[in-house]
Amino acid sequence: MRILKLSLKNYRNCSDIDLDFGSLKTLIIGKNAQGKTNILESIYFLSGLKSPRTSTISDLIQFGKDSFEINAELEKNNTNIELDFTYNSEKKREVRINKVKSSVKDFKLVLKTVLFSTKDLLLLRGTPQDRRDWLDRAISQIYPAYDERLSKYDKIRIQKNNLLKNEVVDEDLYDIYNEQLVITGANIIFLRKKFLKEIEKIAFEKHRIISSSEVFSLNYTSPEEDVEAISEYLRQELKERRREEFARRQSCVGPHRDDIEFKINGIDASKFASQGQQRTLVLALKLSELEIIKEKTGFSPVLLLDDVLAELDEVRQNYLLKSIGEDTQTIITSVDTLLFEEEFLKDVIIYNIENGGFAVERQSLEREGAYI
Repeated sequence: MRILKLSLKNYRNCSDIDLDFGSLKTLIIGKNAQGKTNILESIYFLSGLKSPRTSTISDLIQFGKDSFEINAELEKNNTNIELDFTYNSEKKREVRINKVKSSVKDFKLVLKTVLFSTKDLLLLRGTPQDRRDWLDRAISQIYPAYDERLSKYDKIRIQKNNLLKNEVVDEDLYDIYNEQLVITGANIIFLRKKFLKEIEKIAFEKHRIISSSEVFSLNYTSPEEDVEAISEYLRQELKERRREEFARRQSCVGPHRDDIEFKINGIDASKFASQGQQRTLVLALKLSELEIIKEKTGFSPVLLLDDVLAELDEVRQNYLLKSIGEDTQTIITSVDTLLFEEEFLKDVIIYNIENGGFAVERQSLEREGAYI
């Protein structure tokens, strides 16, 4: 799987650009706030119709404009596929596959991506919501129905919260909402635990290679494994915290409150691991995510590296770049080329971005020294 061409119109600070990805490796060079991240964000957006930076799609519209467009041409299974997404200020969107109107569900099945950004490096010390967001995005790439379950769960939870804000709460309706949340929530937790168990096996080995002697493990909030046991666990928790929910007027139990605990040598990594240890762990997770998606879907996802190499030391930089498979398209943003060895830059397309526009394009570095 690879992206061949990308066009953006009125997307953030990108007024009208066309990019040709004629190589498996593309490097986008530019100073901060020029639009590098916007390019990767738009590609990531096409794979799941969600931005990693905002939950409000209208934020993606360029200031002063009333709509934006993303158009991409892909190659998948020796077949060319066109994806088109448009959105306007009236919150109307349209998705097309090969110029034919498509459902959102089908559209999200086409492109798979893994984004590794500087924000991900803060995963362990971020909020539980940050960790849930990472987990949910990763699972959605493998299990398309997962997004629908999350959406259904959130709708029921919002209805329950609205009910709890009433002066007098209808307890029969409250119990109905709870049972619906148990059924939907148990399925969400089951898939989360299933995915985490799979990624832990792969990440364990990758982490061991980088760190030599340290042992990585993770733990999810819910102690149960199968759907029925998880359902009973949620019912019991809801029963025990009923008064708390009435007092706080919000839902306090369920996957929207869960968290993931990462450990190194049995110790909570978010509290006691050094910055280097945390970055090793996140690097192992991201490379494992890449491997799982390929294993489950049969296609190597597009890897998006957003200014992350500058935050890694030389050992981790080399491990990351050498771990990328030859069949994995990689699009990297950086302020310059100084972080890359000459061998890596041989077959790289290099773009220079400034103020959302691309002034220069080169196919490779022909001489020593960095191109900026």
